[in-house]
Amino acid sequence: MPQLAQRVGRAKPSAIMVIASKAKQLKAEGRDIISFSIGVPNFLPGEHVYAAAREALKHDSGQYGSNRGADALLDAFLKHIEALGFTGYGHANLSVGIGAKQVLYNLAEALLDEGDEIAFAAPYWTTYRDIADIVGAKANVLHCGPEQNYKLTPAQLDAALARKPKVFLFNNPSNPTGMVYTREEIAALADVLVKHPDTWIVTDDIYNAMVFDGLGYHNFVFARPELKERLVFVDSVSKTYGMPGWRVGLLAGPESVAKAVTTLNSNHITSVPEVITAAAVAAFAGPQDIPQAKCAEFAARRDTVVAALNAIPGVTCPRPQGAFYAFPDISVAFGKSHNGTKISSDVELCAALLEAKGVACVPGSAFGEPRALRISYTCPAAQLQPGLQRIQEFFAELV
Repeated sequence: MPQLAQRVGRAKPSAIMVIASKAKQLKAEGRDIISFSIGVPNFLPGEHVYAAAREALKHDSGQYGSNRGADALLDAFLKHIEALGFTGYGHANLSVGIGAKQVLYNLAEALLDEGDEIAFAAPYWTTYRDIADIVGAKANVLHCGPEQNYKLTPAQLDAALARKPKVFLFNNPSNPTGMVYTREEIAALADVLVKHPDTWIVTDDIYNAMVFDGLGYHNFVFARPELKERLVFVDSVSKTYGMPGWRVGLLAGPESVAKAVTTLNSNHITSVPEVITAAAVAAFAGPQDIPQAKCAEFAARRDTVVAALNAIPGVTCPRPQGAFYAFPDISVAFGKSHNGTKISSDVELCAALLEAKGVACVPGSAFGEPRALRISYTCPAAQLQPGLQRIQEFFAELV
């Protein structure tokens, strides 16, 4: 019997999807489940997006599209990133993918040889570790605990880059913590990056429109423009526009990187379908009222969630300033029991919470921080307070 490739053994199912699937199964069995698990925005794009898709469907050519992305999509993305603060980019600096996840995988294939090192901070999005494992790269995980608000320090970055990793992967705003780096914090990290010219920089910043408290989105290249020659910015329509199922991601970076990813597209996906492309163009170029309203709504929800979590004795939740996640330190529960069930880890806590209270959260260990759990607070509004109350009750019942 022939064997599968070794890389398949390094690929693991998404821990997030495992929890979400379990919650869905329990709900189908009749359980009253509130899910804080999967990171979807849970709103739909504006009518102009659907109108653009319907119009494109009427005129669909049925042909292959550009490996780089349709000109209309590239034009719309250029205007989008210019509004963020990126300047001096053209079509040759861009490429498209089937969601940001696929763009990141293409970048790993384009930038990393087997055995190369990639550095990124923990807590990290689960896929970072998975992609590194699949391509055979060595991950240098930089641990940033709640005591430092889950943020990477210049000293940590300097020490990591002294090892000359091939790639430094950065995420701002953060999934899973919701933390956002200030202009000053980005500038301090950028100063360190300039000192280490042998490392590619990938900023996975798909929550850039979901920033609260007037903090604004900032990128290393804004602070140190000389980093442009080795920095790649990744974005998508998934979170900002309520379009995770449409699967459109893009990058902006050096021409050599964009060309390499475009070549990989020609072998992997060929192109993004015409109808999907039209919808993405409408999202970027059309009215921004829905994303802006949702950002304000998520900021208000953030306040509710953080207040509820920090009201639990022994639980601490650094205040997120973006995305739609909270990442409380729940290690106070370790060594205790709930209705006879011993809890010694984040995984056991999340399992007990789901079984006892019908609340689904993702263990922090999936993101490289086993003292925490992730709450995605985009559930239906009517479920938010009851879900938080169930969590409070669970902790109150620990002995």
